[in-house]
Amino acid sequence: MPKADLYNTEGKRTGDLDLRDDVFGVPINDDILHQAVVRHLANQRAGTAAVKTRSQVRGGGRKPWRQKGTGRARVGSIRSPIWRGGGITFGPQPRSYKQAMPRKMRRLALKSAFSAKAGEGAVVVIEELQIPVPKTKEAVKLLESLEAEGNTLLVAREENPDVMLAIRNIPGVRFSLVGHLNVYDVLAADKVIMTRQAVAMIEEVLGDAEPS
Repeated sequence: MPKADLYNTEGKRTGDLDLRDDVFGVPINDDILHQAVVRHLANQRAGTAAVKTRSQVRGGGRKPWRQKGTGRARVGSIRSPIWRGGGITFGPQPRSYKQAMPRKMRRLALKSAFSAKAGEGAVVVIEELQIPVPKTKEAVKLLESLEAEGNTLLVAREENPDVMLAIRNIPGVRFSLVGHLNVYDVLAADKVIMTRQAVAMIEEVLGDAEPS
């Protein structure tokens, strides 16, 4: 059974917390993880790039010269794609890059990500995520007591305005609610710090069955 270091609200280690095998101890599926990360990054794309075609470029309504008799090539519009200032052929147009993924695959990807982090010993559980005052130095002090260095993901069941204010200026530290978790953020974190309530909710939602 996987375990995670358990800390109190002051950041002092109090023991270990047993994690459920069906959430934090499943076989890691690399293919599903890759697909989930690609999907997440694709869904972040705005897809708003656009260029004008020859029908949208201003001007070019009049034929520049007559069809025959000038010795020059026949031209219908000065906004032809082969002319400077003309329209663009097959250029980018607004589109959606969103990718779909079945619910079971999304759940498996999250469980694989959690299992990978638990296997690395990168999952830490804190009784409750609290900061006395919403100051960056207080957040840094708490993270140091939890031995969190580099990219850190804080996961809670409910929003905490004081914590969000305190960490917003710390590079590499992100805050996420349980319902907004994604595979990319979990894998990108060097350490995942979750409240005890968040762990219980994750196990309840992602678990295959009630623990015996």
